[in-house]
Amino acid sequence: MTPPLSDDELDRYARHIVLKEFGGAGQTRLKAARVAIVGAGGIGSPAIQYLAAAGVGHLRLIDDDRVEPSNLQRQTIFVSDDAGTAKVEAAAAAARRINPHVAVEPVAVRIDPANAATLLAGVDVVLDGCDNFATRFAVADAAFAAHIPLVSAAVGQFEGQLGVYRGWEPVLPCYRCFVGETPERAETSCAEDGVLGPVTGILGSLAALEVMRAIAPFGDEAAGKLLLVDLLALRFRTLRLPKDPGCAGCGS
Repeated sequence: MTPPLSDDELDRYARHIVLKEFGGAGQTRLKAARVAIVGAGGIGSPAIQYLAAAGVGHLRLIDDDRVEPSNLQRQTIFVSDDAGTAKVEAAAAAARRINPHVAVEPVAVRIDPANAATLLAGVDVVLDGCDNFATRFAVADAAFAAHIPLVSAAVGQFEGQLGVYRGWEPVLPCYRCFVGETPERAETSCAEDGVLGPVTGILGSLAALEVMRAIAPFGDEAAGKLLLVDLLALRFRTLRLPKDPGCAGCGS
């Protein structure tokens, strides 16, 4: 059973608690929640900071990478002295500095189809901010099998996308409904194409928002929609994502 909010927590989260759509009940649900964040990079960096500050009780950070100087222009959870350190260790230390009430579990391994179910076991929400389809499929399939809501975000240059997936529900799509079995677009990396730093901040912050919505629902349902962000044009669009009856992941 989750203990009640302490006096320090009541002060810390006061701006959440006064929101009638969220309130003390929502904050208590955050405190009881366990969230896995796959990827402590451009998307994971702001998401970890906001979820720690928001008071999510347990954060599991999964990434096998190390901090490089080229990360620092967008991965704002890190500082220059973190170069060469495991990202999850540096990010965990930063999250603990942000909020000592949050338990942070760094897992410095690469998630794949063989270990995904184990690494995601026991969490309430998964945030996937990784940078390749192989990992995304492994995470999505494990989250689907365990009936764990998946918040998936991606960025490139000046654009990004964000979706929430609960494909085990009869009318909602899974991640494979969206991308199919073999994504048509060739994969590229930030190292090859570049990315403007604040683009990752915007998408990571939106991903953190959707994790919080999945834990303590407020506003409109986000699952079954895809948010497209074009920051060259400063344009946000939301598309409806239908369930694919022929989907290999969740189709009948």
